[in-house]
Amino acid sequence: MLDPDWHHVALTVTDMARATWFYSEVLGLKPVQRPPFDFDGAWYQLGCGTLHLIVHSPSRTVRGTRAIDPRDGHLALRVKDYDATLARLKSFGLECLELPDNLTPWAQIYVTDPDGNVVELNVERSDLRPNE
Repeated sequence: MLDPDWHHVALTVTDMARATWFYSEVLGLKPVQRPPFDFDGAWYQLGCGTLHLIVHSPSRTVRGTRAIDPRDGHLALRVKDYDATLARLKSFGLECLELPDNLTPWAQIYVTDPDGNVVELNVERSDLRPNE
């Protein structure tokens, strides 16, 4: 029987400069060393695993839209502060879908990276400030 544990997730991007801006500057993820592959990309630490960005312009996995759709495949990241995260995203002029009240036990913010990959940022609803 498999006993899987979190290792990494890979997302396709088409422009490394735009992707680096989003994942490093906007989300504040920390880059880690990546093997010298013959294609562009970046790796970021995510807890005990990593996020792998792979530049692959002809990819069939790039959504072709920046419309935010929470039912589409997405990367979900736990954040510490809902309000601070939302304010940070908006300070970069990013469109956000705010779902502080939904059927899950966590409050959600959805955003897309420059290639349309959907990213969910969430916090336990019990950690929200009382005025939310």
